[in-house]
Amino acid sequence: MLVSVAAWLQSLSPELGFLRVFQYLTFRAVMAATTALLIGVIAGPWVIRKLAELKIGQPVRGYAMETHLSKSGTPTMGGVLILMAIAVSTLLWFDWTNRFVWIVLLVTLGFGAIGWVDDWRKVVNKDPEGMRSREKYFWQSVIGLVAALLLVFSISGDTNAHVMQLIYEWVRSGFTIDLPPAAGLLVPFFKEVSYPLGVLGFVVLSYLVIVGSSNAVNLTDGLDGLAIMPVVMVGSSLGVFAYVTGSTVYSRYLLFPHIPGAGELLIFCSAMAGAGLAFLWFNAHPAQVFMGDVGALALGGALGTIAVIVRQEIVLAVMGGVFVAEALSVMAQVLYFKYTKRRYGEGRRLLKMAPLHHHFEKSGWAETQVVVRFWIVTMLLCLIGLTTLKLR
Repeated sequence: MLVSVAAWLQSLSPELGFLRVFQYLTFRAVMAATTALLIGVIAGPWVIRKLAELKIGQPVRGYAMETHLSKSGTPTMGGVLILMAIAVSTLLWFDWTNRFVWIVLLVTLGFGAIGWVDDWRKVVNKDPEGMRSREKYFWQSVIGLVAALLLVFSISGDTNAHVMQLIYEWVRSGFTIDLPPAAGLLVPFFKEVSYPLGVLGFVVLSYLVIVGSSNAVNLTDGLDGLAIMPVVMVGSSLGVFAYVTGSTVYSRYLLFPHIPGAGELLIFCSAMAGAGLAFLWFNAHPAQVFMGDVGALALGGALGTIAVIVRQEIVLAVMGGVFVAEALSVMAQVLYFKYTKRRYGEGRRLLKMAPLHHHFEKSGWAETQVVVRFWIVTMLLCLIGLTTLKLR
């Protein structure tokens, strides 16, 4: 039977007592972050060089910021470096029997595959628009709905066998089975406020969170280093929630629902943080490589899926406030333009340019100012989100 490196090292602990340290989740999380960071930093130059050799350069849209025209030709699809570091590090250090990590990995790589196709069409077909919206949303919806259906029972069951039993009972009952309180929508800052969702409500909410988060991060990825650092901060914060939710002691003390196995997500979150920091080494202004949709869609989907598992969908919207603002700015710009065009015969704009980071650039902020200030805002929002651990 194949096992992770961590499990193999644990099996040697009776003979080599010092290897017992690998049974501790926090130690394996540190190792996962370190492994992903080293993979990213070491493999980064080779990946960038290969992307450049393949002429996988970033196409710049004709209506883009004038200051961004010089970025045309910069290697893109650098998200493959992030996904490679996350996948390898996670597989090395997590418990392979954990259903939650497998689901998050599948969602991450699935959304990454969609982004890969999108980026490839932009580069090979020389089409800045890439995959058309309908096609992209269709495949995102397929992955999001499958993940939501898997999660609704994975969260409700204590073990893998119990999950299979719940699915069987759900089908036999005519799809009317009730879910435990742990699967309800938690409201932050309140001790025991949880709204029951039912299977349908849970699936719909999870789908919206996963797909919405994926697209929000993708819209944010428009400046050097803008998206990756908020992903690192939000992902790390969600790792704390995963650790608490998966612990019988801490979840009871902090009045969180206990979800057996959720703590193992700390390994994935740590790997994502390490891989993200490694990518930032090359993505900081002036960027040597862009992550592209292959990275942005995957990382956003991962954040949404983790938030669903640890039952912190609302807190994700708070901590990822920058992502939410970027997505809402695009929606508002498009809707207002269409409304004014229909009403006045000429489309008008709410912002100087969407997404929101371009509005601030048009207002006179330097690119690095926009990026660092958005980082600061995200840091503050993550601190607010983490206060919900105790202020309940």
